[in-house]
Amino acid sequence: MIFCGIFDGHGPWGHIIAKRVKQSVPPSLLCNWQKALALTSLGQELNTEPNRSTRNHQFDIWKQSCLKTYADIDQELKHHPGIDSFHSGTTALTIIKQGEHLVIANVGDSRAVLATISDDGNLIPFQLTIDFKPNIPEEAERIRQSQGRVSCLRDEPGVYRVWMPKGDAQGLAVSRAIGDHCVKEFGLISVPDVTQRNITNKDQFVILATDGVWDVISNEEAVEIVCSTDDREKSAKRLVQCAMRAWRSKKRGIAMDDISAICLFFHPKLFQEVNPFKASK
Repeated sequence: MIFCGIFDGHGPWGHIIAKRVKQSVPPSLLCNWQKALALTSLGQELNTEPNRSTRNHQFDIWKQSCLKTYADIDQELKHHPGIDSFHSGTTALTIIKQGEHLVIANVGDSRAVLATISDDGNLIPFQLTIDFKPNIPEEAERIRQSQGRVSCLRDEPGVYRVWMPKGDAQGLAVSRAIGDHCVKEFGLISVPDVTQRNITNKDQFVILATDGVWDVISNEEAVEIVCSTDDREKSAKRLVQCAMRAWRSKKRGIAMDDISAICLFFHPKLFQEVNPFKASK
């Protein structure tokens, strides 16, 4: 079993909150999963040949474990005497790989992109997560029903933020986050979107990265950068370096966002028939 996570903090205490959540999620998630597993008959079912119902049962346990873990950590931060999570928070994108089964849990606008082989032998991206921005219709509806506001600043066209009903306190550019308790009663939630995927021989690797990468690098470009890196251990570093160069070129004069990435490979080496330079949309 493998766990990967990306946590992108924001606000004055963002770096501390991201570090705290990074440290808290793995043991808490494992504990919740083990407790849920002990309360079911799945432990016995795992000794038999896996079938669809067993896989769905496994996913249900992981999903409930993720939901509880994120909720517990969010509440712990709210009442932590040494951390101010009122105006600060973090995204949380996590992946569990259990055998050939992936479970993805996402809060915020970090993104997971899968590289898979198409029928014509090209390596193409498949986005596994939703970028939870406030202008997504379902997210905006929830926020407005909670009396929150969704709008852009004049000098940030296209950057939608969640605002409190009154006042000019800095709005938040995500619709889901851990922390940021000043807007939790106005539609911001810490509930992760939990999905699953069964890895096939065509699936090659997955990229987890913060929005600082995806603001300047497309899914196709990211897959090509990683695939064309000779040393796999340097692929995430190279992706980050490419994103930093792209940021300086495309967003000149704008402070660089946090840029982090993880690459998780599924097989010893890429298939011979893969053409990494023809990543198609």
